[in-house]
Amino acid sequence: MPPVRRGFRSCAILAAFLCAGSAAAQDLAPPTQPAESAAPPVALLAADDRGQAARLADAALSGSGAFDVARALTVEVGPRLAGSAGDRAAVVWGLRALSGLGLRHVRAEEVTVPHWERGTASGWITAPYPQPVALTALGGSVGTSEEGIAAEVVRLDSLAALRELPSDALKGKIVFFDVAMERTPDGTGYGRAVGVRGRGASEAAKRGAVAVLIRSIGTDRNRLPHTGALRYAEDAPRIPAAALSGPDADLLAAQVASGRPVAFRLLLTARLLSDAVSSNVVGEIPGREAPEEIVLLGCHLDSWDLGTGAQDDAAGCAIVLAAARLLGELPRPPRRTVRVVLFANEEFGLSGARAYAAAHAAELGSHVVAAEADSGAGRVWRFATRVAPEALGLAAEIAAVLAPLGIEPGGNEANGGADIGPLRRLGVPVVSLQQDMSGYFDVHHTANDTLDKIGPTDLDQPAAAFAAFAFLAAEAPTDFGRLPPETDSPF
Repeated sequence: MPPVRRGFRSCAILAAFLCAGSAAAQDLAPPTQPAESAAPPVALLAADDRGQAARLADAALSGSGAFDVARALTVEVGPRLAGSAGDRAAVVWGLRALSGLGLRHVRAEEVTVPHWERGTASGWITAPYPQPVALTALGGSVGTSEEGIAAEVVRLDSLAALRELPSDALKGKIVFFDVAMERTPDGTGYGRAVGVRGRGASEAAKRGAVAVLIRSIGTDRNRLPHTGALRYAEDAPRIPAAALSGPDADLLAAQVASGRPVAFRLLLTARLLSDAVSSNVVGEIPGREAPEEIVLLGCHLDSWDLGTGAQDDAAGCAIVLAAARLLGELPRPPRRTVRVVLFANEEFGLSGARAYAAAHAAELGSHVVAAEADSGAGRVWRFATRVAPEALGLAAEIAAVLAPLGIEPGGNEANGGADIGPLRRLGVPVVSLQQDMSGYFDVHHTANDTLDKIGPTDLDQPAAAFAAFAFLAAEAPTDFGRLPPETDSPF
């Protein structure tokens, strides 16, 4: 990834776009005739709009103000678990923040969310070599009895290994899923490892297990466990589940490797309460010519409760709000409406994403494109899309404008992000401004997800990318087409 110089000038962006050999244009543009017979492509984006996007990026790189937004959310609100007092305070904060930016039609759209309390969590290896361990409940886990659960440990290295066992092979046992996550810049290591967190408890319960432990889905070596949601299956008993810190997973694995029977005692006081009311927080910059057409910028307002949710997802909200501020300060608004959505409860079930798709079903045909910031404070390094084939030329032009920010073009298989997934499945085109996630999963879902992990200028380049993209998407003379629906019921 090429370095990005702070304060690059707009002409650099235009030069990159106009360059006949632009890598971005070659990677994303539709096939053309051989060079000797092909006519030069006709640009879709006006030169003035490319210049304005460059100036927006320059302004963000010179100081986007995004860090101040992340600081405000983490300091003034703190943890924001769905259904909690912090969640309610975050909605009030979001309404105030969007109004303070001068956005129009600012409102809270109510969402029903689950309300789960973590309580306390303790664990001990009781044999063959007794030691306490650091762990935390997985989001949504049931608690144990007051006495806890004591049982022999069975180590498994995958869900596939579990599924090969007989139906009663784990009766009365505690299953330890020992699956290590790989560090990758695009976060794909997370996707490969996280299945044991989501499905492991139910799969183990079907085979008689009484509890589940997992190696934390993270890339750090700190003695801090990573939480995250599990999903109980309707056809399986609900058993307690917890995540061990990386070093304690190593410890447990070493004791299992000794060949002697390993016993463990787990005590969780987690509990699920009655559903609560939260809200998606929405605000707009109305379009000057086509206000009914919407470019959506999203992030999620909630967080887990162990830290203050700085990387996940105060950083994303800060990026989106900083981009909206820059767009709102333009001498004239973009041609289309730019809508900002701070989604409720991404972490524990995507309640806000599903509620938004359902509430706005009648106008989803007017959602031109959606983008989401939910990858921490890393630099944007790739611009990927999922748009109609006829819109790849427009995507290539936008990619070329973003190139001087150190952003390379990606393919047309982007998923966009969790909160805009329901929109994509209903046919709304999406883009992914993919951030470097190499260090993101060191603090993700831990008590270490705090503001000190974000530098004062870290969010400026992502804010520049989101602002430039949103402006060009809202100003472009053509749209991004429609995607074939992926499901009849994304809710």
